[in-house]
Amino acid sequence: MKAKPAKVIRAVDALGKRTAYSQCLNPRSRFLGTELARAGGLERLGISIAWLAPGDESFAFHAHMVEEEWLYVLSGRAVVDMADESVEVGPGDFVAFPAPNVPHLVRNTFDTECAYLMGGQIGLPLDLLDYPRLGKRYLLKREPGERTSFHEVGGAEYPFGKAEG
Repeated sequence: MKAKPAKVIRAVDALGKRTAYSQCLNPRSRFLGTELARAGGLERLGISIAWLAPGDESFAFHAHMVEEEWLYVLSGRAVVDMADESVEVGPGDFVAFPAPNVPHLVRNTFDTECAYLMGGQIGLPLDLLDYPRLGKRYLLKREPGERTSFHEVGGAEYPFGKAEG
């Protein structure tokens, strides 16, 4: 088996490649982010750096049923909503979301930007996401390349029963 090369991603390059993101399931979702894992050649882990401005939120309040997630605060402060509690986090704090996760969300309620690393598993082909505040569930499917599709999952159906006659 041939070894793959290591790659250094310089801080200046990560800053220069910041992209604005939002999630349509949360109108307050807006952050700047740079994908680090793919740029470094990693295929089974997702790792990004995110910058959350004052008043902004990461994603919609959600929980993964299959994939694990984590975040590590680099600078600034934020509030992490986890199930029914809110916890203030700051530089050096690590938050782990083992699967199945409790619902969670990162919010910047402070007056300075918060920078944090976030990551999780991406090598799994499917995950189920629960959005309890929205009453929605989605099947997450990793597609070739960098795309991930969300397929809304509805209520249970019972298509079989006793035949007549």
